[in-house]
Amino acid sequence: MADIRTEVPGPSRFVLPILGLIALGLCVAGVLVLYDPQGGPNLLASIYDSLGNTSGATALRNGSGDQVIAKLLLAVIALLVGVGGIWLLFLLVGGAVGLLQAKWRDRILPWVFAGPALALLAVFLLYPAAGTIVRSFQNDKGQFTLANFAVMVEPEFTQILRNNAIWLIVGTGASVILGLIFAWLFDRVRREALAKTLVFLPLAISLVGASVIWTFVYAFQPAGQPQIGLLNAVLVGLGGKPISWLTTSPINVFCEIIIMIWLQTGFAMVVFSAAIKGVSGEVLEAARLDGATERQVFVRVIVPMIRGSIVTVSTTIAIVTLKIFDIVFATTGGRFNDDVVANRMFHEIFQFFEDGRGAALATLLFIAVLPVMYINLRNFRRQQVEG
Repeated sequence: MADIRTEVPGPSRFVLPILGLIALGLCVAGVLVLYDPQGGPNLLASIYDSLGNTSGATALRNGSGDQVIAKLLLAVIALLVGVGGIWLLFLLVGGAVGLLQAKWRDRILPWVFAGPALALLAVFLLYPAAGTIVRSFQNDKGQFTLANFAVMVEPEFTQILRNNAIWLIVGTGASVILGLIFAWLFDRVRREALAKTLVFLPLAISLVGASVIWTFVYAFQPAGQPQIGLLNAVLVGLGGKPISWLTTSPINVFCEIIIMIWLQTGFAMVVFSAAIKGVSGEVLEAARLDGATERQVFVRVIVPMIRGSIVTVSTTIAIVTLKIFDIVFATTGGRFNDDVVANRMFHEIFQFFEDGRGAALATLLFIAVLPVMYINLRNFRRQQVEG
């Protein structure tokens, strides 16, 4: 007679899910405490009551007492809920999935780890994007209309598109070319790390912070007055006249683009430097033995071999320049014929309270970014196939 055995899950398999449920309940309680404006003082007052410190608990409930300790208690709860809550969530769900049969466990387990990220992506990216597109086709009463896109046929909008095109071509092109040149040159110097650090440092500055720095560089005072701007001080010292760099069109557009180039060149250089170091030394030596100069080795050997990295960096910087806002807003606000689509969108929504027109401009930016994203994804797939 065949020995039929039924595998009964041991009690240890249920320990983790039970502990996870308990911890999840504690996390929910912590969230409720954080949600309550008086949650910290009330919780601390309850602790004082349990310890017999009635006067301290009464003082906390009356808005006095150890308020600093109550705030520190809230900080600890927020840390535990924010950091530990996610870990406990994975522990709970992973333990529950572990109770399933192997066939279902292998199918569900990957979604346990990818699910929260996909959920956050849907809530904070896909849902707002879809809502923006829908809002661009609605008027104030929620009715369908195409009037919001009338902003794109206004005379000044042609200039805005021109400025965006200049940002895209000059900003992206200069950042990529300079990054490529610096990566090639610094790969040949003795103090390579120091040289790359100096070029990469601006990337650590925010766009607004960099704009403020360069605003002082471009600062203008009328002729005959002391020039506090570095650029005009040098220009006057050489016998020239000061120039209002940020208010003179179209010079101001290129002055703002220089800020972006200053920031993005370091990013491009780091990526290109890593790609160049990955080029086979045997290939480079073979090219030199065939009589190729260093310039020819760079242009005809290195550049084609790191084409994938060049496309990736170019598309990444192109997306940044297409939706540029911070630099224009922080320097001139787009008031001197240097406006761009993102800055105009901001003014439509927050200055003129035209949500529909602002959503239409956001939709335009989204459409403009799609081809760049497609190129980037296609390049990524091609690199996977070649790899």
